[in-house]
Amino acid sequence: MIAIAPNKSNRRNIMLVEDHPIFRHGLAQVIAHDEKLRVCAEVESVAQAMEAIEQMKPDLVLLDLSLKGSSGMELLKVIRSHYPGVPVLVLSMHDEALYAERALRAGASGYLMKQQPPETVREAIHAVLAGEIFLSEQTKTKIVNKALHGGNREGHSPVESLSDRELEVLMFTGRGFSTKRIAEELSLSTKTIESHRASIKQKLQLTDMTALVRFAVEWVSEQGA
Repeated sequence: MIAIAPNKSNRRNIMLVEDHPIFRHGLAQVIAHDEKLRVCAEVESVAQAMEAIEQMKPDLVLLDLSLKGSSGMELLKVIRSHYPGVPVLVLSMHDEALYAERALRAGASGYLMKQQPPETVREAIHAVLAGEIFLSEQTKTKIVNKALHGGNREGHSPVESLSDRELEVLMFTGRGFSTKRIAEELSLSTKTIESHRASIKQKLQLTDMTALVRFAVEWVSEQGA
């Protein structure tokens, strides 16, 4: 964990949760160029994140969903449970169309793709600090249409029917992880992982494990996950 000196200015404290050092450094530089913001801590794991929130009392957490050995989505839920007053802005490589609504349900105040330019990142941070929800116009329209049409699934990917945990299992399967490795990554039993895979096969109407692996590999390739 990288903790910064106490804030002696009026800048708002931003905590970064990102396990790629180069990207984390670049993100810190983006924030440093805003005279109203400062990075108060940089962490790369769930344990470090919880310790930093307690110690640094950030005004906002900027969170990546993909963390080594843990789930950013699960961390988001823990933060919302233990620190409901700390807003969380998700910054992720994962497709906004699939993950943004899930992140909002888990307690996020916004969702931003990593491909966005620096000025959009700063804009999103200020919007969330002001108590707003930040999403792309495309995702806002999707959510509104879904609400207006009563959850009509026409044209939606079947992957959207998966639970957050099933989506994680699908992602790890597509990366070539064994059942045992997935269980270790998610701190679950192999029996639970097998149960999730059975549910995924049913929801995606896949006939067997070979079909599931093939689908998962193709899906991960398309997502760049």
